[in-house]
Amino acid sequence: MKSEPSTFSIDDLIRSPNRTTTWDGVRNYQARNFMRSMAVGDQVLFYHSNAEPPAVVGIAEVVKTAHPDPTQFDKQDKHYDPKSEPSEPRWDMVDIRYVRRFARALTLDELRKEGRLKGMVLLKKGSRLSVQPVTSLEWKHIISLV
Repeated sequence: MKSEPSTFSIDDLIRSPNRTTTWDGVRNYQARNFMRSMAVGDQVLFYHSNAEPPAVVGIAEVVKTAHPDPTQFDKQDKHYDPKSEPSEPRWDMVDIRYVRRFARALTLDELRKEGRLKGMVLLKKGSRLSVQPVTSLEWKHIISLV
């Protein structure tokens, strides 16, 4: 899961009540579908995008599976979607809880140098989704680096 630290950082997650938050505001169908496939207990890599340097900084876990994102119905919210109806919501969110911060951030440049990660979605040119899949082999390798 990618977030700009100026918008929501791992420190913000740590400061959240019960170290838990909703992952709302996702407005890409592919990213939404990735969230819909998540199960309670699934762990996610927390990635700071648009940061200097961009990096994987820790782990969170899913504590509530996909459910309708209320921001899609709020006309005052920047994520409002006038085409989404409460009877048929288009957009979902999951709830996540902080697990741990890495002792050191794993930078995007460092990840790119890892041959075992060459097929990782995050490392593909033009990959901008805020929610992306990570294979079990990629996960294990990333965890081995910290």
